[in-house]
Amino acid sequence: MNRPAEDFLSALNSRSQDIFRRLVERYLDTGMPVGSRDLSRMLQVELSPASVRNVMADLEDLGLIAAPHTSAGRAPTQQGLRFFVDSMLEVGAVDESERSQIARQMEGPASRGQVEDLLTEASALLSGLSHGAGVVIASKADMVLRHIDFVRLDASRAMAVLVGEDGQVENRIMELPPGFTASALQQASNYLANYVVGRTLTEARKVLGERRAEQRAELDELTQKLVDAGIATLVEQKGNVAPTVIVRGRANLINDTMASDELARMRQLFDELESKDGLLELLGDAERAQGVRIFIGSENKLFSLSGSSVILSPYKDANDKVVGVLGVIGPTRLNYARIVPVVDYTAHVISAMMSRKR
Repeated sequence: MNRPAEDFLSALNSRSQDIFRRLVERYLDTGMPVGSRDLSRMLQVELSPASVRNVMADLEDLGLIAAPHTSAGRAPTQQGLRFFVDSMLEVGAVDESERSQIARQMEGPASRGQVEDLLTEASALLSGLSHGAGVVIASKADMVLRHIDFVRLDASRAMAVLVGEDGQVENRIMELPPGFTASALQQASNYLANYVVGRTLTEARKVLGERRAEQRAELDELTQKLVDAGIATLVEQKGNVAPTVIVRGRANLINDTMASDELARMRQLFDELESKDGLLELLGDAERAQGVRIFIGSENKLFSLSGSSVILSPYKDANDKVVGVLGVIGPTRLNYARIVPVVDYTAHVISAMMSRKR
């Protein structure tokens, strides 16, 4: 378990903090372990390589840096990167050229009104800007309905046919109350059509709940049961649908220089993403999060085996509800200072465009 940043801040004087910060920044820039001689040249205060080595030994004792393999240099550990990100990372604003690029690339799919196209473009965009893999994890959207109909299958079951405003069609099987007639099924279809068209199932359920007294006067008892049970069942079925996962730029994370175990771990990560294991938990975590989340190495079980860093930010729909997360998967030596604001800004752009759709 990572120690709180306060523990390290209290254990390190200003000189030690400066040496650690410069070591991490050089490592993130080059991907190479950093030696004491290089560090001594970077410091504003003149300090011999021997003195720097003494500080590095203290940092190593604290678990903040380590020597990879037989290298004479040192690199930050996972705990060291977490301490750096939490206490020393200076995040700036997205520069104007990248803001323009994000808005320009998102505008095309947004104008066509296809949410999946918009999210796919966002994933590709983040991959291109980060040179990592762009990822979007989206809860299955509660589509806005254009039409609903019930088709009887047998004495006890019917199929609800749902047609979205975007042309998407979904079929759901549901139970019928005992003794339900064909005319009552048609009456239920006609009644629901008045309330679901132009609304999501969740919104329709709320409106129907507010009109309970009116429903009783308009519908007979069996039809009322189907309307009540049907809309509830359809909403519940929708809530159990696995999230959508879009990943672009996998090749950025898999290259010929990887050791075989690294390659196997990265492939397993993509397999786990596609099997959707742990994604609902990640979405739930996003709903509770305030802004960008950074997972380093094993801090999130979904990404732990790959040894990756993941930067994620939630995005929202027109009702200000978190409906997914987007971000970047990359090596632990990601350029956090640059990528964090890019992910955050992209999430805000997506949220604004999804709000505009309604």
